[in-house]
Amino acid sequence: MTYLIEQLINGICQGAIYALFAIGYTIIVGVVGLVSFTFGEVIMIGAFAALFTATLTGGSILLTILFSFAASGLIGIVIHKICYEKFFESARYIPLICTIGMSMLIKNTVQILFGSETKAMPEVIPLGGIQIGNYRITYVQCTVMVVVTVLCILLSIFLNKTKQGVILRAVSQDRKAAAMVGIDVSGATLMGNVLGCGIGGVAGMLYALYYGSLSASMGGMATMKAFSSSVLGGLVDIQASAIGGLLIGILENYGIALFSSSLRDMIAFVFLIIVLIFFPKGLRIKIGRKAK
Repeated sequence: MTYLIEQLINGICQGAIYALFAIGYTIIVGVVGLVSFTFGEVIMIGAFAALFTATLTGGSILLTILFSFAASGLIGIVIHKICYEKFFESARYIPLICTIGMSMLIKNTVQILFGSETKAMPEVIPLGGIQIGNYRITYVQCTVMVVVTVLCILLSIFLNKTKQGVILRAVSQDRKAAAMVGIDVSGATLMGNVLGCGIGGVAGMLYALYYGSLSASMGGMATMKAFSSSVLGGLVDIQASAIGGLLIGILENYGIALFSSSLRDMIAFVFLIIVLIFFPKGLRIKIGRKAK
């Protein structure tokens, strides 16, 4: 029983990172209106930014978070300018193909500059943990949970209490109607893409911190986890997408505990298939939100 509860704790912590993947991905898809294949590389850039920031600053967690957000946000600007800005009125497959090419470009550039081998993440958070009865929560897990919780609170305040947040929500709901009332749709999509990419960068930093390693090829599976989680929210519902990330993290850990560690990545695919069969338009229909 103790072992299963420990796996639940691990699953919640890991799922929190996946939830952040899903939140960033959902913001991008909701505002841009297109599935993006660059998000995994955005996560990878955030992880590498964390690596270099932690190395140069001696392990400042706050600076690591800020630089990860900034680096991935800058990549988000480049992606928007190249892949989206000129193609909003074009056939949908054109920006989709652009994101595939951009994904390959970013990944190969990082491999050329920094190598393709796996790199160790410096110990930004001290070893040890908090003992609660028979259960132990590491400082890294505590950090992950605190950072994810704070980011979610800040994002909720931004989207619901600020003018820019209301603009993002309006554009995600109906781009044409938003343009008709005078909203700068292109500027809003740029802001949403930067915000989603920045959140993805922080998630990449937490992922590298949690597992203690990172590589230029880490983006592929990260994209799959983000997409699988987001499908639960119909790719546009942030809350349901975050729940999807938590569920995948918990299911992965129980799958490893009860069966085999080789099932870790397969669980995300199984989750995706089940959601598409039973909730093809996302969970938001079931919780009272109107689906498109």
